[in-house]
Amino acid sequence: MVTRKQFSPEEMSKDSSYFSPLKTIVETAFYENQVIPIKTLEEAYQLASVAAGTVVLDMPVIHTKELGLPSYARVLLTNSGAIVGRTAKARRIYGRDSEEDERLLTIARSAVYQSHKRKFYKADAIVGLDETFMARAHLMVPEEEINNLYSWLLNFQILDEEFKNRLKVSKQYEEDDIFVFFDPKWSHPDYPDGLAYFDTRHNCVIILGLNYFGELKKATLTLAWGTAARNGYVACHGGLKIFKQKQGKKDNKNYVASFFGLSGSGKSTLTHAKHGNKYDIKVLHDDAFIISVKDGSSVALEPAYFDKTNDYPTGHPEQDYFVTVQNCGVTMDENRRKKLVTEDIRNGNGRTVKSRFATPNRVDRINEPINAIFWIMKDDSLPPLVKINDPVVATTMGCTLMTKRSNAENISGARQSLVIEPFANPFRVYPLVEDYRKFLALFKAGVDCYIINTGQYMGRSIPKNISLNIIEQVVENKGTFKPFGPLNHFEYLDLDGYPVSRFDENYKQLIRERMQVRLNFLLSFNQDNPKTALPVSSISRLEDVIESLSKA
Repeated sequence: MVTRKQFSPEEMSKDSSYFSPLKTIVETAFYENQVIPIKTLEEAYQLASVAAGTVVLDMPVIHTKELGLPSYARVLLTNSGAIVGRTAKARRIYGRDSEEDERLLTIARSAVYQSHKRKFYKADAIVGLDETFMARAHLMVPEEEINNLYSWLLNFQILDEEFKNRLKVSKQYEEDDIFVFFDPKWSHPDYPDGLAYFDTRHNCVIILGLNYFGELKKATLTLAWGTAARNGYVACHGGLKIFKQKQGKKDNKNYVASFFGLSGSGKSTLTHAKHGNKYDIKVLHDDAFIISVKDGSSVALEPAYFDKTNDYPTGHPEQDYFVTVQNCGVTMDENRRKKLVTEDIRNGNGRTVKSRFATPNRVDRINEPINAIFWIMKDDSLPPLVKINDPVVATTMGCTLMTKRSNAENISGARQSLVIEPFANPFRVYPLVEDYRKFLALFKAGVDCYIINTGQYMGRSIPKNISLNIIEQVVENKGTFKPFGPLNHFEYLDLDGYPVSRFDENYKQLIRERMQVRLNFLLSFNQDNPKTALPVSSISRLEDVIESLSKA
């Protein structure tokens, strides 16, 4: 039954694969006297609605019965302070630096000890919504952070009676349950940006000095993705949906498409688009899912959506599905009702936990194998859609996915500069080469690969309607693809209004520069990670691309 939280006497030993110093520190904290269990969403709501810092909006939550909330529940808002995005530089991984581990384990023990003087809450949830993959997760937060616990239970699947029964027939994995300890009031002079200390092999993390809800969500997903990756799945930070042709059409084939991109790249927009109701679309998720290496089926990891609010001004129908809101403003309407001020007026990266009912065509598992992967890039040297016809090149382009950062991340420096984020997943806690091999296997098995540019091409913006039209042409196999200059294995979609530039010296130089950035990333990565280096073929293929531009 699912992951492990109970062990035989023989398994409770120093030599057991289920225990480590950090895992033992974190799990033990959950059983202390000052930690009170929260068993239902209604209980979490009642506590969160009266907590300091909460604004109870005059906005009713809909589908309260299905969500397990009281009928009178209202949308709750909290604001987390100066930091409104994830802090990647706070992340540390147990086992990568033995000298720092010694120091960090001492810090973890001290942080748990300091928590004895305060009341904490704990709760249980499930990550993975199909019996083929379910990981049990546990969260512990200080009393004043009840809103974050409430949002966490809404974002994932609370372990209620239905899911307790489903767990009994779910596949068992010889993996630890996920444990997350959270204390945002902690501080330490050596870690001024906070600390998120993971033991990825033993599925635990202690998050200290960070109060943004996204840290809890992504930490939980990070450990679930790692568990899935160790057990025959591809961990996916992206969106996936299936296009089913409506009855009466000649070609009644289904088409499963996935979209990989960082926050703000357009992956949610592409995933949730209804395409004018031309198809019977079922959405798996827009952020977190896994693909079976064995059969290509896919499973959603969470029921809700952690969505940006900047696109949802007052009166927008999507606000009907908000359950909690973070880092937004409030004002009074003409009837003295407390309403949201969104559009990132207060600060960037305003967020909401939005219920699954925002997508009436949601499913938690898609049995049909995936047909296509779209790497979402904002590389203005590439046309709106490029098809890659070689599995190695397809995987290499995903491994060197070029995009732009968004305000979902707490970073310094320019957000609009191009960066590389392999497979659009900044949360990977296992060797990159493992993802490379798995995506390569998918492409070798016949999955198509496309690069979809949602930014600009040679100075001309690519709006949403163009991107959606492109996807429809792919789904219906109607587009005309032409060779992309001298680049082997690259074709572009012939598209009105976006003529491909003549391959003169200036254009070739631009593409060459972008490909060189990718090549430099691979070379640098392999130099820094000789034990888990990426295949030499990935480097040689990019070298061939660059050489072809020089010869043309």
